[in-house]
Amino acid sequence: MAAKGLPGDHAGMTTERAEPAQNADERTMLEGWLDYHRQTLAWKCEGLTDDQLRTASVPPSELSLMGLVRHMAEVERSWFRRVLVDDGAGPIHYTDEDRDGEFHLTEEDTWQEAYAGWQAEIAIARRNAAGFQLDELSRGGSRSTGEPFSLRWIYTHMIEEYARHNGHADLLRERIDGVTGD
Repeated sequence: MAAKGLPGDHAGMTTERAEPAQNADERTMLEGWLDYHRQTLAWKCEGLTDDQLRTASVPPSELSLMGLVRHMAEVERSWFRRVLVDDGAGPIHYTDEDRDGEFHLTEEDTWQEAYAGWQAEIAIARRNAAGFQLDELSRGGSRSTGEPFSLRWIYTHMIEEYARHNGHADLLRERIDGVTGD
């Protein structure tokens, strides 16, 4: 899959995916894999129109690339803000009445907005994580038990979350325009 400029990106920038280091310390490796998967999701969305990015996979599913990006903004916010530092940040796209709101797109929802919100949450996640050691426990806890998580657990979970959704993104992209690639 050739990297192309992001829709609405007037500078024509492309997503650079850096392979994680093969012989780094643990934190560098975890952060490298997380960034690699973040970059992969952005890469899967490059070169598409807002309409294509809003295209659902297979009805009745509402899964779309833009919805995945909005979902990952929510996930970044949840783990690195609400759990790690317990800052009380509310949801971006969903509500108690619409728990899957990030996937319920309208014509007014744009890639520019979804991408900017996601990138803002990633920047906050990096800043918050920088203040913790891998074994340090979160200030917030599990919704079910209240138990805190180590930053190592959060990083590992986030890598798994992105990897799973990048598999969805592969299929969505292929269905939209036939483009495949790792």
